[in-house]
Amino acid sequence: MKSDVSTSAAPLKGLVGPLRSSEPALALPAVSPAVHLLEEAADLLVVHLDFHAALETCERAWQSLAEEPASGTVEEVKCSLCVVGIQALAEMDRWREALSWVLQYYQVPEKLPPKVLELCILLYSKMKEPGAVLDVADAWLQDPDNQGLPEYASLAQLHLFRLLLPSGRLSEAEALAVGSAAFSEEQRLEVLQTIHTARQQHMQEHSNSQEPQKLSQEGSFSRKLLSLLILLRRLWGSAVSHLLSQPFRKGLLAALILCLLVLRFDPAAPSSLPFLYQLTQLFRRIQKATLSRLYPLALRD
Repeated sequence: MKSDVSTSAAPLKGLVGPLRSSEPALALPAVSPAVHLLEEAADLLVVHLDFHAALETCERAWQSLAEEPASGTVEEVKCSLCVVGIQALAEMDRWREALSWVLQYYQVPEKLPPKVLELCILLYSKMKEPGAVLDVADAWLQDPDNQGLPEYASLAQLHLFRLLLPSGRLSEAEALAVGSAAFSEEQRLEVLQTIHTARQQHMQEHSNSQEPQKLSQEGSFSRKLLSLLILLRRLWGSAVSHLLSQPFRKGLLAALILCLLVLRFDPAAPSSLPFLYQLTQLFRRIQKATLSRLYPLALRD
């Protein structure tokens, strides 16, 4: 048995009125087993702080209600049992099980009592997990039978402010605000202004996140281009070194002499003068390039 309330129960403080074992639970006949079990569960929850036993008592009460004929009073007992059960789960830090625990008895979200749905919305939004109850609340609001209930307007507002907006579902929030009669004109304008501000913030955050990515891509491209230029320079230097190397020059001279011998070229003939002049110029260029590579500062001076 716990002597104090865990921090997980904080979201439920003030959501529903305290249940006192000294007060009558509901105006049901005293012979109803469900009423006795509801009183016992409330006593275990509030007085004895035995949350596990309170939850088990609620489950036994649900089983006894299966034998009760359907009536408005029975539905009130079911709703009270859900309230006690949700509180007990929250006290045991098992609040994530609250929605599934309730749905196992009501089967479909559309049949949830308004008070139970309100409690679930407040609980999950307080615990920063609005998405867990988002679909359930949406299904409840879209049911035509629920739209005529007096609690519909307050639940629609909770759905918008506690679930849709924190989850970033701006388009759905806008559609609900514009198309639902649950909002007054002043509330509708306030909601639309809030949505507009949220969209601007989202666009600003998206723009800020894209700018570093763009700069990173540009920097990556610059680094790749620089690496490519360095590689081309090295290849060019290697090719020039190979062309100006001593073995290559000797091979080129030998090939020219061999060509002269094979073609029986006559150097004394007048027609050979242009060829000899061009050949001389070629050797001078090779010599100058070699010297400029070996002694660049000397030639510059």
